[in-house]
Amino acid sequence: MRDEVDIPEQAQAVLAILQTEADMPLAGLYLHGSAVAGGLRPHSDLDLLAVVDRPPEAPARRRLLEALLGISAPYPAPVGGPRCLELMVFDRSALARLSAAMESTFVYGEWLREAFEAGDVPQPLADPEHTLVLAQAHRQAVPIAGPTATDLLPEIGIAQVREAMRRLLPGLVEGLDGDARNVVLTLARMWWTAGTGAFLSKDEAAEKAAAAFGGSTGEVLRAARHAYLGLAGDAELGPPALLREVAGHLSREIETRL
Repeated sequence: MRDEVDIPEQAQAVLAILQTEADMPLAGLYLHGSAVAGGLRPHSDLDLLAVVDRPPEAPARRRLLEALLGISAPYPAPVGGPRCLELMVFDRSALARLSAAMESTFVYGEWLREAFEAGDVPQPLADPEHTLVLAQAHRQAVPIAGPTATDLLPEIGIAQVREAMRRLLPGLVEGLDGDARNVVLTLARMWWTAGTGAFLSKDEAAEKAAAAFGGSTGEVLRAARHAYLGLAGDAELGPPALLREVAGHLSREIETRL
């Protein structure tokens, strides 16, 4: 599987940084998300997941953060150039404590750049989103370094996946006004996973949900899918009132599956 996916230069750069951090011994680094589930799209982040043998101390956290700020493209990243990075780091011992809100030891994402540049440093955080990331990565992630994902990442059952979704759903819908396309596509993915236990890429899930629901919900999902694929702009999703109606519809459909 390692040979079937090209490892981007930015991912190789992150690997080089992690391998030099003696304070944070690397057990494995994985490519996941869009890169391995349907392929990177024009505006896709580059999603990486690392497992370390012990959590980093404060100096190592700061060194890693400074390096990532230099490698990751600020949002919005221009098409064709370096991408926005998302790196989740998990302490190996924490992975043994399965829950609906798995704990990371360090998370980097471009939505946090302003806080990082103001002096914040990533700290351990328990979050239901981490549970969903780990559940999908266990099945799909490609190793850049270390053993296969199934050998190192925990297998998370559908009951914990559904509980994580239940916790995430209210906040996700509340974020519609600031990130409508991503919210709608994420709701489509949650709808599919809640019902089937399987994980799809955002565009594949949107296509499935659009076919299932039709009407205005289907139209918005197709518009969001086209925007995600770089075939249209976000303005084509529709007015805020329609987006709220569609998000509410998808949310209710997800709840019936949870």
